[in-house]
Amino acid sequence: MIRPADQRDGPALRALQSLLPEPAPETLDRALAGYGLLLVSTDQDVPVGYALTLPGDEQAYLAELVVAPDARREGRASALLAATMARLPDSVTTLSLAVSPENDAARSLYENAGFRVVDVDPEYYESGPALILARQV
Repeated sequence: MIRPADQRDGPALRALQSLLPEPAPETLDRALAGYGLLLVSTDQDVPVGYALTLPGDEQAYLAELVVAPDARREGRASALLAATMARLPDSVTTLSLAVSPENDAARSLYENAGFRVVDVDPEYYESGPALILARQV
């Protein structure tokens, strides 16, 4: 099930965020306080994944998408991505994101969802470059 996150999800989302190679705790805290769009995928109402999207006038940014290892390969990331795009304000025409060139699973997910590489940021991550992907919504 996909639903909006709320404050009670905080501990589970922080644990999930720790799975990311370069987490941004302050961004998650702001989202839990109501900034942006924060959706969770649940198993028996326990979050096992989330998508965090930051607003913009015409472009939104998918800042984080993570699914627990035990809940992967069940379509949760695809469902979170689809739910995110469905819930964006009508004024948003483009959704963008950054992904490591080495993250083949994430790149495949995004490419299958219609995202295309629009730029490369050589210093995006501390560990190296990021591909900037975008798609119309």
